[in-house]
Amino acid sequence: MRLHFIGIIIATLTLQACGTETTTNNNNSSSANNTENSTTSSIADIPFTVRKIYPHDTSSYTQGLVYVDGKILEGTGRNGFSKLMYTSLQDGKSTRSISLPYAYFGEGVALLNGKIYQLTWQNNEVFVYDANNLQKLQTFEWPYEGWGLTHDGKNLIISTGSSNLYFVEPSSFKILKTVGVTDNNGPVGNINELEYIHGHVYANQYGANIIYKIDPTSGRVVGKMDLTGIREKNSIPYNPNDEMMGNVLNGIAYDSATQRMYVTGKLWAAMFELENEKGFR
Repeated sequence: MRLHFIGIIIATLTLQACGTETTTNNNNSSSANNTENSTTSSIADIPFTVRKIYPHDTSSYTQGLVYVDGKILEGTGRNGFSKLMYTSLQDGKSTRSISLPYAYFGEGVALLNGKIYQLTWQNNEVFVYDANNLQKLQTFEWPYEGWGLTHDGKNLIISTGSSNLYFVEPSSFKILKTVGVTDNNGPVGNINELEYIHGHVYANQYGANIIYKIDPTSGRVVGKMDLTGIREKNSIPYNPNDEMMGNVLNGIAYDSATQRMYVTGKLWAAMFELENEKGFR
């Protein structure tokens, strides 16, 4: 997700984020923006406990986060600062890293079948790397902005800052279907970083301290996590103006072995390990 400026411009630019596409559906989907479903369903509050806190590099404008065998794969943004890197969970330091050219603003990342996919914000390009050595293998074109990225074990799932989730075939980057995210108030926009956990998509919403749990078939929000004040409550230093400057909650990773979730934010000093009694199922 992109960097916003201070003040009222932030709100304006955030609204403009969806302007490159409609939040109604493209012709590949029968399920996007299911506003025809007038039944109001319950959205569960998902409880969690902070189990551990790890250091996070305060120069990392986090755009994508993946847990990989005790390490963290992280994609960062901002022109001139965008990277793809593996970091140590214990100390937050990079163990292998590549930098993107200045022209590129890095976005979400996903690891699937030995390949890393990295979106770019407004360059309409997606980079594919070898997961072992971070050597670039391929570049795909992408017609929209790139924001968040995850996968369901077969296909990639992409957010673009609108209320849509795009399901994409990874070898051709063909859009297979589009699903619109909705809650009881209608479409949910500014969908950002994504993580696929036990058959649901967990998603950050840019500028909010909420993580949504989304049914990927219907697009309905079925649960939410409120992370408001997570840094203050855990005595982590922060700038009260962070949200004004765009340094917001962003980044969700999941360890399927321990069933713990890892979350952080843009330029945040900490990464939080979260536990839920149901393993976020």
